Amino acid sequence: MSSLGRLWVPASVLSLLLLLGSCGGGEDRANGRAGAGQRLRVVTTVAPITSIVANVAGDLAEITGIVPEGTNSHTFEPPPSAAKVVSNADLIFVNGLGLEDPTKELAEGRLKKGAEIIELGNLTIGPEEYIYDFSFPKEEGKPNPHLWTNPPMAKQYARFVAETLERRDGANAGAYRGNYERFAAKVDELDRAMAQATRTVPKPELLTYHDAYAYFARHYGWKVIGAIQVSSFEDPTPKEVADLIGQVKAEGVAAIFGSEVFPSPVLAQIGREAGVRYVDVLRDDDLPGDPGRPEHSWLGLMRFDFITMVRSLGGDPSALEAVTVEHTAPDKATYPQ
Repeated sequence: MSSLGRLWVPASVLSLLLLLGSCGGGEDRANGRAGAGQRLRVVTTVAPITSIVANVAGDLAEITGIVPEGTNSHTFEPPPSAAKVVSNADLIFVNGLGLEDPTKELAEGRLKKGAEIIELGNLTIGPEEYIYDFSFPKEEGKPNPHLWTNPPMAKQYARFVAETLERRDGANAGAYRGNYERFAAKVDELDRAMAQATRTVPKPELLTYHDAYAYFARHYGWKVIGAIQVSSFEDPTPKEVADLIGQVKAEGVAAIFGSEVFPSPVLAQIGREAGVRYVDVLRDDDLPGDPGRPEHSWLGLMRFDFITMVRSLGGDPSALEAVTVEHTAPDKATYPQ
């Protein structure tokens, strides 16, 4: 007990305080802030971000994803039903860096009082760290936005999510912080395992369907030799294909990588003509397994992709296989199909 002792409050005064508190809850909701007994309404975009937010918020917030898994998030146009979802949101977490411009524009036009849009990618890196490459040339002004395939950057996403939730829902700040710390520990474990696995890969080089591993490659010292999906998101020209075949032969890569969601006849052709194995099971933002399952998560996605790449390139993925996949908080998010 405090040295001041207990403070006695008359019943009439206590009733008035409770009444004022209940009135404040409505004002909190109107200003996009969680009141007593209320959950924040949180909207997210692509599935990996939805998963990261869910691992921090758990069931303390109502989380709704907008971009269906297996959809090209660069060209996704939100349906009319998304307008109501974003207009009711207290917080909207997007990747930013030009990834979901139509969804961001929809949200900006329908934000309620006190609501916020948080661009996680823009908070994580500045212009000096932007990567421009095959699918994201500098002259078009949009850097590669796939920060979440680099574990330390995904951890930064989670930290910004936790700080935002703590600020907007102070009553549950301790829970959000604890969830973040557990998630960060799993990210660090995966990061160490991937660094260890990288040392076993004879030639850590990537030719992929989609240019999703630029920040991953810079962090682990891999080399991205190309991406089939060019900046227009159409197939490359015959000359570009011939150049890639020549480069694959010259580099002596062991495998090239396609997407389970977006089959690429061009990559299959390159594999055949270069005499290189074509592995077509990578996922960029389509989480493995069914919603609610541990593998249906950012961690499950990254572990699957990293194991696939390391094994296919002749490395030893055992360090990655030892990483257990689990949710660090209950994943009750809505993942659109």
